[in-house]
Amino acid sequence: MDQQLQQEGYFGEFGGSFVPPELQEVLNYLSEQFYKFRDDPEFKEELSYYLREYVGRKSPLTFAERLTKAWGGAKIYLKREDLNHTGAHKINNAIGQILLAKRMGAKRIIAETGAGQHGVATATACAMFDMECVIYMGAEDTRRQALNVFRMELLGATVIPVDKGQGRLKDAVDEALGDLVRNYKNTFYLLGSAVGPHPFPTMVKHFQAVISEESKQQILEKEGRLPDAIVACAGGGSNAIGAFAHYIDEPSVRLIGVEPDKAPTLTEGVPSIIHGFKCLVLLDEEGQPQKTYSIAAGLDYPGIGPEHSHLKVTGRAEYATVTNEEVLAAFQELSRTEGIIPALESAHAVAHAKKLAPTMDENQILIINLSGRGDKDVEQVFQMLK
Repeated sequence: MDQQLQQEGYFGEFGGSFVPPELQEVLNYLSEQFYKFRDDPEFKEELSYYLREYVGRKSPLTFAERLTKAWGGAKIYLKREDLNHTGAHKINNAIGQILLAKRMGAKRIIAETGAGQHGVATATACAMFDMECVIYMGAEDTRRQALNVFRMELLGATVIPVDKGQGRLKDAVDEALGDLVRNYKNTFYLLGSAVGPHPFPTMVKHFQAVISEESKQQILEKEGRLPDAIVACAGGGSNAIGAFAHYIDEPSVRLIGVEPDKAPTLTEGVPSIIHGFKCLVLLDEEGQPQKTYSIAAGLDYPGIGPEHSHLKVTGRAEYATVTNEEVLAAFQELSRTEGIIPALESAHAVAHAKKLAPTMDENQILIINLSGRGDKDVEQVFQMLK
């Protein structure tokens, strides 16, 4: 493999590709094709067209006036990924990867999903480009996110419930990787989180970086300066790495990822290998990935993207945890105060921002990446609040 590509698969000590030789060949080819097309003018133009005309980008950067007043302290802005087609940030990456799959001649697309938003985005892109679509989803998550399962099926996808292990996101990734090994000759794995063996974390970051590219330009237009902090939820890490990307080299901007307190990978994880890459992982006493739980299916993962692991150990980014109670309170407060129902995942970022904002002064700026809308979660929250 090209040495530069091999080095690009690492963020400090994290990342890499620890997979069987037959899968490594597939990933080497994927790397070559990604680097070939990433900067290709025709590819970039087509991606830009679909993001604009189909996804509905740019997504607004909304000043949350009432929330700012209610919390005191920093000015609050919301980066509105919830307004994208399909209701979350996941579509940015799905469109980017499916355009790559099309150029590679793939006919069959597979994906994993936790909360279902990546599954919906992948099924949407497959419908748009007339490709076969198979989605692996933990059996427990199919129950929690039944509405998204129906959406995927409506869009023409086959949803395969995975009842191994805990029947959650980790188990869905296991099955999807197994499918790729068996069917790599005609199958493209459209991975939705910033995890997995190289080049997946780099690809996902590349297609999600549009979030921070836009927010940086928008905040400069609105305020004439950079924000003081960016807050985003972190499960696998795709929306957070997209929200951070264009600020990583801006040391004045604090980067803050927020995790569930029952899946505190970045707070308590140790370096280990999971799903073919090295990252911070929550391990049990036997050295196996620990069972995790979050009321937000999309954050229910015992590992994290390798770049987040690197940002954590180098101190460039901070990571915090919030409780289920804080998340449910934030879910309701944003709904009532700004008329925006957030995804439970995004409500983690809102919950932490509520604690952070009052510690900042009123001249400071805090951007919350609102990674998705809460339609998918309303029934679940209704049951919990009952």
